Amino acid sequence: MRKTIGLIATVAALGALGGCKSSKATGFGNRNSPNEFAVTRSPPLVIPPDFSLRPPKPGAPRPQEANPSAQALAAMFGGQAQLTPGQQGLIDTAGGAPDAGIRSAAGSPSTNVVDKGTATKDIIAAPAGNSGNTTATTPQ
Repeated sequence: MRKTIGLIATVAALGALGGCKSSKATGFGNRNSPNEFAVTRSPPLVIPPDFSLRPPKPGAPRPQEANPSAQALAAMFGGQAQLTPGQQGLIDTAGGAPDAGIRSAAGSPSTNVVDKGTATKDIIAAPAGNSGNTTATTPQ
């Protein structure tokens, strides 16, 4: 029985593969497929000159060898962004640009803040660390 099933499966597979060979248009043996290089024109393999580039000056530092920390700061915070006239008008309407040290003033003790309750104060006053004696309770 096993030999019969194996023989039938082999004959079916050979028949299916034999049908692929007889197809001239889309078969595995098709030698007349379109050439993808003949369909499109290849661009030239030369780089056009860039006349805006200037040769480097002798002794000048290389532009790609900048200070890594300066590059990181520039990537994170960027430089002074140029504002559009609409953005500048919005800032002027709001009362001008904020102070440069506003982040330092926001954390000072003299800054007025909104009272958010005792739970927030308890969370902030909790000791730092990952101790095993911490518990959490919910009011019922």
